[in-house]
Amino acid sequence: MIHFVWPWAFVLIPLPWIIYKFFPPALAAEEAALWVPSLSPFSGVEHQQSRRRGRWQLPLALCCWLLLVGATARPQWLGEPIELPVSGRDLLLAVDLSGSMQTRDFYLHGETVDRLTALKAVAGQFIQQRVGDRLGLILFGDQPYVQAPLTFDRRTVKQLLDESAIGLAGKKTAIGDAIGLAVKRLKVGGGNEQVLILLTDGANTAGQLTPLKAAELAATEGLKIYTIGIGAETMEVKGFFFNRTVNPSADLDEKTLSAIAQKTGGRYFRARDTDQLAKIYTELDRLEPVERDHDIYRPISELYPWPLGMALLGSLLLLLLPQLLQRTTVWRGR
Repeated sequence: MIHFVWPWAFVLIPLPWIIYKFFPPALAAEEAALWVPSLSPFSGVEHQQSRRRGRWQLPLALCCWLLLVGATARPQWLGEPIELPVSGRDLLLAVDLSGSMQTRDFYLHGETVDRLTALKAVAGQFIQQRVGDRLGLILFGDQPYVQAPLTFDRRTVKQLLDESAIGLAGKKTAIGDAIGLAVKRLKVGGGNEQVLILLTDGANTAGQLTPLKAAELAATEGLKIYTIGIGAETMEVKGFFFNRTVNPSADLDEKTLSAIAQKTGGRYFRARDTDQLAKIYTELDRLEPVERDHDIYRPISELYPWPLGMALLGSLLLLLLPQLLQRTTVWRGR
């Protein structure tokens, strides 16, 4: 639909008529005149030219004025309404890429896969469902770094998670520094609700900041942390003569992860297989539901250049055509 930003401009439409009706012609008594003994030599040319001017000049001038007033009213074309999801939540995923994440103790579609592959499959679906949240991605090993800043572009966040590789950030695990970086990024973002989902399969073995101290900083800034400990508790390892059963999650520091979640008002989850990991993300959807409120956005296209350009073109015609007609008349008279 067409919308006028300044519709009051249309009150200017009768302005030329008002000036013509109530104001005398400018310098009417001082106009130059040519005194001749007889008008017969000029009668044909003058009357013919006056008739030609009267036929098109007034309607064209009126059209130019209407177009100019229309451009002054600033017409706009309003597109179809578009719903924009709105949420006050900033949600960061912190993913451990240490060497232990390559342990193949998870099953996905009937095949044995490493922990990071299972995480990508489950977390990818979680990311796609977070419509309305600003998502970010932190990868950490020896040190953390922001792989994806807070954004509504869920597809890009998922793609960057899929492209992550074990050992990309180092072989060790800096849980405290990862939390500290999340506090810094979310503080800059300034969201109303701030959530960090931290997933690891080990203990803090690197970094400058201890996990509990980082949790205190997070609690001070209002950051809620959900921690997920990943890894099976039993795993068959083939030997030369016989197989043996080991605990691949022996290094998982569940006590610290539980304390981090408790200090910040979150929860600790334990994922021993792919199904449990999927249930955890389902539970997170329940604990941190997606906002359902929406803002309405209508794309706006400015239309005033069109009537303004047409008014300028008509003004040029009013200025140039009389001269062209006069030259044509003189040429024919010769």
